[in-house]
Amino acid sequence: MTRRLMLLDTASLYFRAYFGVPDSVRAPDGTPVNAVRGLLDFIARLVQDHRPDDLVACMDFDWRPAWRVALISTYKAHRVAEEAPEGAGVDQEGAGVDQEEVPDTLSPQVPVIDEVLDAIGIARVGAADYEADDVIGTLTGRASGPVDIVTGDRDLFQLVDDERGVRVLYPVKGVGTLQLVDESYVREKYGVDGRGYVDLALLRGDPSDGLPGVPGVGEKTAAKLLAAHGDLAGIMAAVDDPTAKLTPTQRKRLDEARPYIEVAPKVVRVASDVALPAFDPALPRSPRDPGAVEALAERWGLGGSLRRLLSTLEG
Repeated sequence: MTRRLMLLDTASLYFRAYFGVPDSVRAPDGTPVNAVRGLLDFIARLVQDHRPDDLVACMDFDWRPAWRVALISTYKAHRVAEEAPEGAGVDQEGAGVDQEEVPDTLSPQVPVIDEVLDAIGIARVGAADYEADDVIGTLTGRASGPVDIVTGDRDLFQLVDDERGVRVLYPVKGVGTLQLVDESYVREKYGVDGRGYVDLALLRGDPSDGLPGVPGVGEKTAAKLLAAHGDLAGIMAAVDDPTAKLTPTQRKRLDEARPYIEVAPKVVRVASDVALPAFDPALPRSPRDPGAVEALAERWGLGGSLRRLLSTLEG
């Protein structure tokens, strides 16, 4: 039997939950738990609506990998709240030394999310030196059946593949309203297929990720260049061909951007070969550790959100 796999870009979802659920949602001791409860509600709705057989909460063990920063120094640089001293090492999960700027009342909720997912038995998978996107790329490549990727990050549109049944469920408003992103959507919206999205993204640039792009080449120009020349390699071959149809300005800007263009694909393309720990992706029908679930529910006042998820899993 073919199994449907759902992959959660977990940080993307709990950030959305944090900003979408009022911080008046608190534990008995007054600690905000809006991100925790919001994420549990998200997962319950996703399972109810899409009925995956397997589900993996993919984690950012390193939100800004050093190997990406070494290639493009501005990568996510604007999100760094505090740089650790040189040689400070990594934490127990292999997280990068730079600390990401996260709202004060969100950071304490992340360990609670980890504990709750573990107690329920939802697979939570990450890898040192890699982002959740890379975990998603690796698991998508390994999958033998259809894959639903739930993320608010357009970078993962590069994985969309109709032939393999890989699609992105992109939250428009919570997870009750999702944009189903398949190849026809990507082509209509961006003028490229899933594989071409990497080339489009690096040419266009992405301020939210600190990717400079090629000066003067926006999304529409990037799409036109790719339509005319096939892919990034074809565009750069055209730069070297004086008979190729490029404006003098385009030729000059692309030529000057060669150092960036040479390294950007490795930064923008999600990894597909990450070494991951052994885990069971099967969606649990009952909690792995009922006692821990009960204690966490009481400690953090998870109430209806946790009950709804557990009831949905049982169904």
